[in-house]
Amino acid sequence: MSPIAVGGPDLHIGTHEAYVALVRPEIDPTQPGVLVAAREAGVSPEEFVGAGDVWALMYEVDGEGDGFELPGARDVEADAFAEQLQRALSAAEPFTAEAGNFLSLEARPSGADWLVTARVTPPVDEEDGAAAPQTLELGPLPAAELLAGLEDFRRALA
Repeated sequence: MSPIAVGGPDLHIGTHEAYVALVRPEIDPTQPGVLVAAREAGVSPEEFVGAGDVWALMYEVDGEGDGFELPGARDVEADAFAEQLQRALSAAEPFTAEAGNFLSLEARPSGADWLVTARVTPPVDEEDGAAAPQTLELGPLPAAELLAGLEDFRRALA
């Protein structure tokens, strides 16, 4: 259930048509920004390869998507959110889980699936002001796939 490839730890919740993704992309030595940074630092671009330290939230619904960086977000916070989701899914009761003030997931069981609604609140941009909050219906998601994805994500963080 990974509509986008990021290389680093990533937690995708949803389908190819509608999803939210908490990601920490790996640094690609062929990206122009990496090439410039390496040149300025006097090292080869390959020395920058590996997991980055900037988390981002990406989302898409019906082919329209966006994303934003999460300045100051750390692995421990991403892991705590994933653990919160695991506990809530295991309890098999309707729940709301929040990741900071930028993502809220409301979910309720429906047979072997979960009906999940995501509320995404982009940060205020100094130039453009506040972006409109988005509500995404992520559809029925198989409980087993959600739990497996959470376990994989937490393992990637360890």
